[in-house]
Parts: sequence; C-alpha cells; structure tokens
Amino acid sequence: MQRLRLRKNADRRLKGGHLWLYSNEIDIKVTPLKGIEPGEQVIIEADNGREMGVAYVNPNSLICARVVSRDPKVALDRSLLVHRFNQALSLRKQFFKEPYYRLVHGESDLLPGLVIDRFDDILVIQINTQGMARVEADIIDALDKVVRPRVIVMSNDTSGRRMEGLPLESVVVRGELPEDGLVSLVENGVKFQVSPLEGQKTGWFYDHRDNRAWLNQWVEGKRVLDVFSYVGGWGVQAAVNGAASVTCVDASAKALNAVERNAELNGVADRVATMEGDAFEVLAALKEQGEQFDIVIVDPPAFIRKRKDLNVGERAYGRLNREAMRLLKRDGLLVSGSCSMHLLPERHKDIVRGAARHQDRHAQIIFEGHQGSDHPVHPAIPETSYLKALGVRVYRD
Repeated sequence: MQRLRLRKNADRRLKGGHLWLYSNEIDIKVTPLKGIEPGEQVIIEADNGREMGVAYVNPNSLICARVVSRDPKVALDRSLLVHRFNQALSLRKQFFKEPYYRLVHGESDLLPGLVIDRFDDILVIQINTQGMARVEADIIDALDKVVRPRVIVMSNDTSGRRMEGLPLESVVVRGELPEDGLVSLVENGVKFQVSPLEGQKTGWFYDHRDNRAWLNQWVEGKRVLDVFSYVGGWGVQAAVNGAASVTCVDASAKALNAVERNAELNGVADRVATMEGDAFEVLAALKEQGEQFDIVIVDPPAFIRKRKDLNVGERAYGRLNREAMRLLKRDGLLVSGSCSMHLLPERHKDIVRGAARHQDRHAQIIFEGHQGSDHPVHPAIPETSYLKALGVRVYRD
C-alpha cells in the first residue's frame, strides 16, 4: 500500500474515533494525493510517521480518505467485510425478531460509504464511494457467507455517487425479483410492498420505525393527515391502528399508487385517501376548503442538504410547520419530522415554537424521537445522527 501522511496535529479527530480525513489535513509535500487512484487503499501515518490504520482514498473529494481499519495490517477485503457484517447482524438480531431492518449503516458500522437494507432474504445495497465500489465483488461474497440472501439489488442512484464520480444505476445483481419488482416487509406489525428499483433510496425508510410506533398509540378514532407520505409508512400504519380516516399527500403518483396498494394489503383501503400535488399547495387548498384534522404528520425530504442551504431550509421548515398547524383542530397533535443533519434538534424545536406562536397557539412537546437502533449513531461523527421527530400538542386556551 501507498502511504498518506497527515499534517501536524491533523490526527486529533482520528484519535477521537472519527473516520474521515479532509484534503487540507494531508501533508501533500511528503505524500502527494495526485499519485493515488480513486478508491485505492493506503496506510495513514501521523506527522511523525506512526501508522494509524488503513483508509481508502478519493483525491478528487473534500473528504479525501475514509478509515476502514485501525490496524495498518488489515485492509478492506472479503475477510474484513465478513467480520463487519457479522458485527452488524449481531446488533440487529438483538433488537428485531423479524428480518426487516437496515443491516449496515455506513460509518456507524465502520463501513463508510456502504448502506444495506434487509427485506427478509432480499438485500438492497447502496455503494456511495469509490473505495466501496472497488470491493463490490467482495461485498457480495461476504453477504453470501453471512446472510445468504436469495436476491441482491444494487440501488446506486444517490447524489453521493455523482459527487464521487460513480455511475448511477439500479440493477439486480443476484437472483430475481418478483415479476412486479416489489419486495415485502413488515414494520410495527403492518405489511408493506415497495420497489427497490423505482422507489426512493432502497425503497423504504426504516429509520422512523420507533417514531411511527409511538404515534400508532394515539391514532384510534382520529382524523389523520400524512404529508410527504411516500408509500404510506405513517398513514397506512395509522389506519391499521384504528384511525377513523387517513389522507396521504405526495407529489408522486407512483408513491400514492403504492399507498393505495399497501392500504389494500392491510384491509384499510376504505379509510385511506390520497391527494397528489405539491405539499404546500395541498395544505393551502385543504385550509381553504375548511378541512381540519386531529393529527397532522409532516415528514419532508431534507430541506437542508448542505450547510449553505441552512437559512433557506429553516424558512421552509418553518412555513411547513405553520401550514400544518393551521389544519389542526383546536386541540390537535403535530408530528414534525426532519432528516436534515444540519438542522440541530434545538433549532427544530425553536421552529416548531415559532410556528405555534405565529398561529397564536400553545405548543407542548410530548415526544422526541430519533432514528432507530438499526441506524446507530457513531459518537465521533455527528453526521450519523440526522433524524428528528417531535410529537407536539398544539392547542388554544
């Protein structure tokens, strides 16, 4: 392996457990980045030459290296992947009785650039970096040994791949999907079918599982509005748990077709309606029609993808929460979600507070939710803690 030497004191974050190295932390006079191919593995050295581990490199990226092993003698290969997969699987088996979960959560499972969601004997993989792309064959072989999946799907259409200079593609690399292209899962006792080839991300978002379970306790007999519903993760579960009616709103006709299919699958189609359109426009139209709901769920895509988007994104979150509250009955429940890592939890609460005051209402936060245990947080990497969900009672005197 080639070597990559750090500048003086640039090893502090690595010592603290972080896995990333930035290009400005490399001593390029001693070890030029231009001599390393994208995805190549190197030995990381402190400024005094002490070996600190193995990382793979992309000299064209701001995050130019990601550590895969603290042992300079252990490279990212089939053997290490088998070990990491076994570690990841042992955690999931402790928390989940059924094989429906995120099996690998990137850096948090010490496999930066790799995400794997499990749908029983079907695995959906996202490879987001050049380093992981180089060992794709080893990943598949290691999964065969540890999980023995019947089908493996590569859902490689993320923005991260574009930034890494990787092609965008979604393809079945092992076995065959059912003719309709759908995979099945069960979450909180509710059945779903999703498309890993045509859906968002891997086809499903397991991260809100615990937050949905909390809401399911409060929906019986209630009128529920699920905004940015995607395939009905919140709304269909609410209907199954006794909601009197559920309206799912999404801009995607395909997603809403999936809502209807999943409602039918669970025998609640008579209580689930859909509305296609821009969320803000639909919320305004519902208000104009005089509609009111006991519970409104707003779980949007990330409004803040980069730090430079912070101000615009916060304004969007504020507007969304204000419009949602306008549709709540005098004493209602708002579920406010955010998957924007750059939106800090305290700022999220402040946005909800401001939205309530804008409507001259009182807000009581009765629940704070996070990502589930199959999306563990790496304590040295704040970026791995991204999901927020607030359960907020919104009422008037």
